Amino acid sequence: MEIESESKLKRFLKSLRMNESTISMMLGALVVVVVGVLVYNYFSSVDRVEEPKVITQEGVELIEEAGELVPKDLPVTHAVAAGEHLWAISERYYGTGYNWVDITEENQLVSPDLLAEGQNLTIPRVAVKVIEAVEPEVAGTTASILSQEYTVVKGDYLWDIAVRAYGDGFRWTEIWESNKEVIANPDVIETGTLLKLPR
Repeated sequence: MEIESESKLKRFLKSLRMNESTISMMLGALVVVVVGVLVYNYFSSVDRVEEPKVITQEGVELIEEAGELVPKDLPVTHAVAAGEHLWAISERYYGTGYNWVDITEENQLVSPDLLAEGQNLTIPRVAVKVIEAVEPEVAGTTASILSQEYTVVKGDYLWDIAVRAYGDGFRWTEIWESNKEVIANPDVIETGTLLKLPR
């Protein structure tokens, strides 16, 4: 059995030697084709200009320019309709009312609240203003209150104190009930007031 397998291996190797030039030619052709495809892809992408990505937000098509979102079809001229105001016009073209300031500056409006019906306004090509929501912090410190008394600091509200003392802002009424002699109005608490916190 070993002799037969050795002879098959020798015959195979012998056939490969006879065809070495053919195999070399095929491998060379394959290398040329792969290099040609890579060169073609490189040079075809160099001249290609990428289309800007269009994002639709609040019904307005926006494109990214220099890292900012800008409405696609601006600048334009807008004729003011009866009852229109800058906030609504800004929402129409930018998807947010906060760009009313840019419209005011572009048109050098002296009184942005007074628009005349039929007045032409230039809507400038500027970035959309995005106002980020900021999480409100509990006034003073955010540390839990563990004692049965608390001295009010500037910016405190009964709600915040209840959150820190009980983990539940709706328990502010308990604090107020226990301290009515020093708190006349639960919306106004004086700095330095010593509060009893019922436990």
